[in-house]
Amino acid sequence: MDPAEAAHAASAAPASAASSAAAARPQPAIGLRAAIALIVGVVIGAGIFKAPSIVASLSPSAEAMFGMWLLGGVVSLIGALCYAELATAYPHAGGDYHFLMRAYGRPVAFLFGWARFSVITTGSIALLGFVFGDYLQQVLPFPLGPPGAGPTLYAAAIIVVLTLVNVRGIRAGAATQTWLTLLEVGGLLLIAAAAALLADPPPAAAVVAGAAGAGGPPVSYGMAMVFVLLTYGGWNEAAYISAEVRDGRRNMARALTLSVLLITSLYLLVAWACWHTLGMAGMASSEALAADVMRRTLGPGGEALIALLVAVSALTSINATMIVGARSSYALGCDWPRLRRLGRWDGARGTPAVAMLVQGAAALLLVALGAGFGSGFRAMVEFTAPVFWLFFLLAGLSLFVLRRREPDLPRPFRVPLFPLLPLLFCATCAWMLWSSLSYVFSQSLGGLNAAWIGVAVLAAGLLLLPLLGGPAPPQAPAHPLAPTEEN
Repeated sequence: MDPAEAAHAASAAPASAASSAAAARPQPAIGLRAAIALIVGVVIGAGIFKAPSIVASLSPSAEAMFGMWLLGGVVSLIGALCYAELATAYPHAGGDYHFLMRAYGRPVAFLFGWARFSVITTGSIALLGFVFGDYLQQVLPFPLGPPGAGPTLYAAAIIVVLTLVNVRGIRAGAATQTWLTLLEVGGLLLIAAAAALLADPPPAAAVVAGAAGAGGPPVSYGMAMVFVLLTYGGWNEAAYISAEVRDGRRNMARALTLSVLLITSLYLLVAWACWHTLGMAGMASSEALAADVMRRTLGPGGEALIALLVAVSALTSINATMIVGARSSYALGCDWPRLRRLGRWDGARGTPAVAMLVQGAAALLLVALGAGFGSGFRAMVEFTAPVFWLFFLLAGLSLFVLRRREPDLPRPFRVPLFPLLPLLFCATCAWMLWSSLSYVFSQSLGGLNAAWIGVAVLAAGLLLLPLLGGPAPPQAPAHPLAPTEEN
């Protein structure tokens, strides 16, 4: 090798090493449409097929019911604006975990990451798997296994399949998400179209009767909003892909805003379709709301169609939850030496492959536990809602902490009407925390007050903290761009 070639090789080696290092962390690979599909897929789950019945039973009138669904969209939009500022100022695959780390330090961030991995994310995947299995079993009974095992086998099979799809890479996972979301949105539009074109209006008395007229529970705006906001939950998961969205400094705010507006419109359409077909009294008394609407509009075949639509909705939410959930586990692995295997990023595929596989295995374990313990396991996951709302409140407050602590940091997007809108968002989170605590204190699981289950999850995390060692060595940021550069 002559001196010129040697000099060229020496200069190329560092560049190659730098390129390899850059490929081993999240890269901007998700477009605006894929980001919207992911957010919509996380939010719109099986809840929209049940919650309108409960909200109608707690509402005094149709106007109040529609007003609460609209208010849920407004509250979610305010929260999305807060998260748009955090996600564009601190783009990171850890999402909420990273915000909490910067605002409150390592222990609080770890407790959040632990609760998210141990129950919130993996539990959601397992439960959505059961929803998928229950409804698909109605349309296509599982051909293998003992009687009654079909839903469980479907749940396990779909978790394995979607885990492998997402291990292939973010492009495969995002493409799957886009198509699933299109199917889901198309199904909701089908319900609205069937109600508008084929339904006979219900009797006048059924249209105007509210909770009292239906003989249901007393009117309660507070409890109705609890169910509305639970149905809107999940848009904050967009923060976990903030390091991978192309032109993220503009598209993160767009994705969050457009997603919430789309979801609000769809929810209002579904609520209108149910009200137009069944009336307030019919909605309030329905045990299978969407099935009742489709039966009245399309006949007996409509029930099979709605079962398939619920299965697709669950499938959409499972895939989206897998994508964002593995990224929070990846962030844990980057920051804690004993968990460093979770922090391996497959640069060629653009995915945290190890974290994705571990997440899938944990969800399969919870499916097995769920099959053994039935509704008790289902309740256990639901009772962790206070833990979720506690950290959601802390994430909202972190906006104030980080603005004060880092006032000179570039913020490509700033929440309008600061501090009014963030204060409204934090107040809503505090109210939801109180409401969920009020609910679980009245429940029990195996003779134990259900509120202590969330405490046990956090306590287990506290016991793990001393075993994880000191901080990991500094790493390159999860987002490869300089503050002034755009992709």
